[in-house]
Amino acid sequence: MAVRQTAAWCYRGGSISTEPRINDRIRVPEVRLVGPSGEQVGIVPLAKALELAQEYDLDLVEVAASARPPVCKLMDYGKFKYESAMKAREARKNQAHTVIKEMKLRPKIDPHDYDTKKGHVVRFLKQGDKVKITIMFRGREQSRPELGYRLLQRLAEDVQDLGFVESNPKQDGRNMIMVLGPHKKKTEAMAEARQAQEARKADAKANPGRSQNAAELDADEVDAAEVEAEAPAEEPAEA
Repeated sequence: MAVRQTAAWCYRGGSISTEPRINDRIRVPEVRLVGPSGEQVGIVPLAKALELAQEYDLDLVEVAASARPPVCKLMDYGKFKYESAMKAREARKNQAHTVIKEMKLRPKIDPHDYDTKKGHVVRFLKQGDKVKITIMFRGREQSRPELGYRLLQRLAEDVQDLGFVESNPKQDGRNMIMVLGPHKKKTEAMAEARQAQEARKADAKANPGRSQNAAELDADEVDAAEVEAEAPAEEPAEA
């Protein structure tokens, strides 16, 4: 019974470690050793490999446990873990998640509201996000779907320099939906935002009289855009 319980606990992942075996944790008679600079030392007894690790003041790290014999390398394991963590952090920082924003309009929207909502769509597309445009019909408006279709066509034409129609207008109950995709990739938008921030910082240094608050506001806007880009998901935005 105790053996079965232990096996079940291990199956659930309780004792499985993703860390490589190092130094005295390595339990094989011999290893294929790789030196600190990547040079091939060859197959040596484990005791000899551990002795070399002590001489170099390094760790013996098992880098290929499935090989026969296992491949081990002499390295500073603490430094290796730190550099790996920094690389993973940088990769996450540069990773871009596609976010679908949503903008809702009425078929008989007035010009001022249209310009305001179009401005939001332009901002979303510049950030490299997709935009779901929803036309909401009410009452007798449902008998005039052409009003919504013309409005969606107009919006697509107004922002065609920044985006394209990824999903053509289609009726969905009382609503008509169209999806706009950005011409610019999310990573490109983030890179341009960083360049703009650096340019503003350089301008602030060249012009000391500029308001410090304005410079900080620019930096906050770029940081907010990067945080938004790293978010895995977001509720649809509505103006």
